[in-house]
Amino acid sequence: MAGICEGRVAIVTGAARGIGRGHALELGRQGASVVVNDFGGDVHGAGGAADPAEQVAEQIRAEGGEALASPEDISDWRAARRLVESALENFGALDAVVNNAGILRDRMLCNMEEAEWDDVMRVHLKGTAGVSHWAARHWRQRAKQGAANDARIVNTSSGSGIFGNVGQSNYGAAKAGIAAFSIIAAKELERYGVTVNAIAPAARTRMSTPQGRVATHRAGEGEFDPYAPENVAPLVAWLVSPQSAGITGRVFMVQGDSIAVAQGWHKGPEACKGGARWDADELGGVVPDLIAKARSNAGLDGLFE
Repeated sequence: MAGICEGRVAIVTGAARGIGRGHALELGRQGASVVVNDFGGDVHGAGGAADPAEQVAEQIRAEGGEALASPEDISDWRAARRLVESALENFGALDAVVNNAGILRDRMLCNMEEAEWDDVMRVHLKGTAGVSHWAARHWRQRAKQGAANDARIVNTSSGSGIFGNVGQSNYGAAKAGIAAFSIIAAKELERYGVTVNAIAPAARTRMSTPQGRVATHRAGEGEFDPYAPENVAPLVAWLVSPQSAGITGRVFMVQGDSIAVAQGWHKGPEACKGGARWDADELGGVVPDLIAKARSNAGLDGLFE
């Protein structure tokens, strides 16, 4: 039986380990030709090697799929362009980009160094924007030439970005930016036949486990493991597939056996003065009343207390 991504070409960044590796392997099993991109650095972004990406590409090929390894550093705008071009040159097409690459520089705000902020923004936010930019330019050109696109961008946000997590002002801000970027890009690219969505996954990876953000418990033999990174991949494969046409601008929370739609900022309780400017000294009785009527911010699990 053909997979739901049969004949499609997809780039997956950060695809050598963890959640990204699961995406790449699942896309290969669903029939996609996969560009397995990974800089090969450690969890902090240091180092770099081609071997990790090549190992995943080899596994896809061993299972009967088509794959190409790419060690490009997607935080470099020119390297992001080369990544997109490599898909076009080797497979003759590009149907989807899965932006997954990321690093950690966790630190409390008062202790954070400038480089720790900049590095996280560069890899997560700029890396997502760069690969998406060059892919979008390709799809726009196709549309201008009269070709029909059925293309996808799937970005990776986080509960830390959409709900907040202590010690991650840099990471959370980048992930919140990716969620907003996805919603805006969805509006911009719809005219070219491109959908843009994001996921906020929770799983056991080398980025999450040391910080204690997911359980380190390992399921017993034959038991379902709710923290296995491979649990995230089926949703991503479906979003890459033609079956997801028309679904765009959404953020999905995914962990274990659960898929949920994250609902973003919306207008809550309101007070209006009736065509006049508020005086600052009036607001002491207004703002606390609005807060009392409003829901609290959701916790990291997305639920209200």
